[in-house]
Amino acid sequence: MFILPTRRGMVFVALIALVVLIAFVYNNNLAYMLGFLMASIFFVTILHSFKSLSGLVIRPSHHPPVFAGDKAMFNFVLHNPGDQQRVAIEMRLQEAVPISLQAGETRSVSLPAATKKRGWLDCSTLTLSSCYPLGLFRAWSPLRFDSRVLVYPYPAKLDLPFPETAAGQGRQGQSKRGGDEFYGLKSYQSGDPIRQIHWKAYAKGRGLHSKQYAGSASLEFWLDYDETPGGDVEGRLSQLCRWVVDAERAGLRYGLLLPGVKLSPDCGIAHSQACLRELALFGLAR
Repeated sequence: MFILPTRRGMVFVALIALVVLIAFVYNNNLAYMLGFLMASIFFVTILHSFKSLSGLVIRPSHHPPVFAGDKAMFNFVLHNPGDQQRVAIEMRLQEAVPISLQAGETRSVSLPAATKKRGWLDCSTLTLSSCYPLGLFRAWSPLRFDSRVLVYPYPAKLDLPFPETAAGQGRQGQSKRGGDEFYGLKSYQSGDPIRQIHWKAYAKGRGLHSKQYAGSASLEFWLDYDETPGGDVEGRLSQLCRWVVDAERAGLRYGLLLPGVKLSPDCGIAHSQACLRELALFGLAR
């Protein structure tokens, strides 16, 4: 733990020196008493600044994954085992979060961190600090935790239809249509009903597409990296991420094909998280 005077503390020191100097020049006992009283307050504040952080227990908690561009949340559990209240405590990663703890209280604290790219985001140095009680000193302790957040690729904004077929034996998706459940989009073909045209996509300049609907029977298709449109690796992963999110939201069964990775068709949160994890770590160190 480190303790140093703040700017206010340095001004307080200068004021003490000025009062003692006045007492010396005019030989004024009251000025001497005031100067020594201020000096005693200054030094006693060091002890209280130390005790404001001493003994606190902090441990990392679960850090949920996020999509690139969203705020990652590093979660910690802070416990005050002592019998005194802790106030004016500040926890900081990239942004400061003020907290106070009652005697014996345990609290969960979430600290945000910006994300820019997919993969693992390591927890930077966590700083626990306090300027209690008078703001004359700042006590702080830098903490390092072996914690990280998984960052998924950013879902593509382009609303492309799900792939209808994929290369390879046993990878062709079922083509059951005509039910009530929304399945996806396909390029408009002459003869498609006008009521099924996706006018929002057309208004955004994405071309003319028709909505596809499926019956209650589960649909199954593959999301193949090699068949995914995109100008580069990140563009393809972004589109695959969008398809995984949309397919899971629609309750469809889907499989994922990446170079060296094959996840059989399934649905559910566990399957979607497994697919998103593979997309997040594709080509990166695991």
